[in-house]
Amino acid sequence: MKNTLCLLYLALLSVLCSCSDGHASYKEGDAQAAAAAALADRVLPSSRSHFFFETAPSPDGKDYFSLYTKDGKLHVRGNNSNSMAVGLNWYLRHYCFVDVGWFAGDKIKMPRELPEIEMGDCTIAARVDKRFFLNYCTFGYTMPWWGWEEWEHFIDWMALNGVNLPLAITGQESIWYEIWTEMGLSDEEVRAYFTGPAHLPWHRMQNIDRWGGPLPKSWLEGQMELQKKIVARERELGMKPVLPAFAGHVPRELARLYPDAPMTRLEAWSGYQDEYACTFLDPMSDLYTEIQKRFVEKETEIYGTDHIYGIDIFNELMPPSWEPDYLGRVSRQVYESLEKADPDAIWLQMGWLFYNERKYWTPDRVEAYLTSVPRDRQILLDYYCERQEVWKRTDSFYGVPFIWCYLGNFGGNTMLAGNVKQICDSLEYALANAGDNLQGIGSTLEGFDCNPYMYEFILEKPWMPVDGGEPAHLEPRCWADQLSFWRTGKDDPESRKAWWYLFNKIYVSPSRPGQSSLVTIRPTFGKYRTYYARPATGYRDSDLLAALEHLLKAGGSGDAYCFDVANLARQLLANHYLTVFADYEAAFKAKDRARMSELEAVLTGIIDDMERITGTQRDFLLGKWIEDARAWGATPEEADYFESNARNLLTTWSGEDMLLNDYAARQWNGLLSSFYKVRWTMFFDAVNAALDAGEEFDEEHYQAYWKAVTAFEGRWWRERIGKFPSKPYGDAVGIASDICLRYGDSIRNK
Repeated sequence: MKNTLCLLYLALLSVLCSCSDGHASYKEGDAQAAAAAALADRVLPSSRSHFFFETAPSPDGKDYFSLYTKDGKLHVRGNNSNSMAVGLNWYLRHYCFVDVGWFAGDKIKMPRELPEIEMGDCTIAARVDKRFFLNYCTFGYTMPWWGWEEWEHFIDWMALNGVNLPLAITGQESIWYEIWTEMGLSDEEVRAYFTGPAHLPWHRMQNIDRWGGPLPKSWLEGQMELQKKIVARERELGMKPVLPAFAGHVPRELARLYPDAPMTRLEAWSGYQDEYACTFLDPMSDLYTEIQKRFVEKETEIYGTDHIYGIDIFNELMPPSWEPDYLGRVSRQVYESLEKADPDAIWLQMGWLFYNERKYWTPDRVEAYLTSVPRDRQILLDYYCERQEVWKRTDSFYGVPFIWCYLGNFGGNTMLAGNVKQICDSLEYALANAGDNLQGIGSTLEGFDCNPYMYEFILEKPWMPVDGGEPAHLEPRCWADQLSFWRTGKDDPESRKAWWYLFNKIYVSPSRPGQSSLVTIRPTFGKYRTYYARPATGYRDSDLLAALEHLLKAGGSGDAYCFDVANLARQLLANHYLTVFADYEAAFKAKDRARMSELEAVLTGIIDDMERITGTQRDFLLGKWIEDARAWGATPEEADYFESNARNLLTTWSGEDMLLNDYAARQWNGLLSSFYKVRWTMFFDAVNAALDAGEEFDEEHYQAYWKAVTAFEGRWWRERIGKFPSKPYGDAVGIASDICLRYGDSIRNK
């Protein structure tokens, strides 16, 4: 009898804990819990056996999780895998002081003894249903060269941060290739219609065709397989991927096959020549509805669907007519074409157009455009809320469901930016006053940048203890205190002082397009001649220096701490460059040749030190970006092609001397030495040559320099100048300490 009971007990144990042998455990047959446990296995391989996951229905229909310790394991209960992932992250942050970053490769150090939680002490629920993440541009500025390793970790990061509505637009060209060739276009015509990989987001948004093409067939095949993995994992972790649908963008050669179809050549975008302009098929046509149906059905067959589709027909484009009736008819027709393809379809749109072209999108036009489609079949992204909340001037989008979004970065620029207190106040105000149609919180960052904690702050905002009360952890002061633990690896007063400076003195202004250091702006005297050039920071360099010095005194450890030290030192040098250049310009006006030479040495030395400090961080390496791009090449020729495309986006963006030149400026190791320093050396040489000849550096001299530097920029990305480290090197703490010692007095005295 005793043996029988033992066997029954062992059988029961195997049912309850199907993955207890060195893995996170869960109840047999609980697929949601199994997905959360698998995430824990990936993220915490050394501590995974300490966690047990269990699905439990929500009492009020809201996403929630609860945490408690039982029999030496942390039990994470939630209504789905996404909520349980947030619960795991909550425990890591608020009890273990561990921050899981968004880049693959960061090492995570867990405490020796895991903190215990009494049952009933921690139950957290979501204040909003939808948590959105990503932007079309992120797939160009950050993700074009990612493989499954990067995507797998990032999807885990999104789940840990509660994202359940991610943009999922990888691999769509594979579908379009099949559609266009089935309709009669040739292989060459279709692949030439696409841009290069890094520029595909703007092709998808109907901004440019052909630039950097033709797209290799191997790319299409590889991206299709990658997208299958992406959407499968996102769904496994409780997300609903937002897939693309047809917005009217067609190859211009389609007019040969359908000569009577109403197609319009759009205006060239952002300084491009007409040959790169897009062709738009009128949504009123039957052909539009046919193509929509073809695409959605084929996409569903290959990638599945959660019935949410991103379509943006007028992003940074002018409609054929601004008449409200026309705008209403067009939006209704787009939705009806989508509904015919998928009766359960929901149309998601960027609200960027209502901000970017706000002088045209008057309230009557916005209302006509939005209210012509059933409200419950739409989701809007209020795209740039840290700068302007469009819901406030559109009567809360006239009742259409919307998501409050923080943008935070343009072009992947490496600049410290973020108006923390204003964001916090604005978001809380929106949650209280925007109405029931405010259904979510999210972020629309253009590229991953040097401010990851800003996005984690936004994504934690939706979660709140169920017992009510003020969510103190969501206030900037408390968030800064917690970051000082997570990022430094210990509770330290110097670290708290550093983060106090950052949140109260540095993160005070929103990110703006073109925000970059003077180092990454094409050199000039006087007014900047590059369109996107905003080197102002909105804070004092001495405050940033104080933050860095306090952080160094804290003596932290780990990848996050080293990243923060290098990040602050990089920014400090970039800011100081602007100050020293002002002195150089004053010496130039005084024709003080000796002082100019002295300051020129200081300026080039600053770039050298920026090169040193950024070399310590994997995510500040140009060599890593290029290595990842080349890895997609099926042949040496394709690898060269991908590398040129990767270099192009970061520098001239397109052809030489275009409007978008330097838009995606990065203070990266390799880029600083081989590109930006060379430009500055050319500038100094041109100025010196003029003065040594007893001549003014006038417009004629300037134009000769401008022509030479433009030619260099083109050679740099076309000829692939330079070889760069793809693995970090050097001691971040040691180099940052040296930077403070050598530049500190000069910065404090300004």
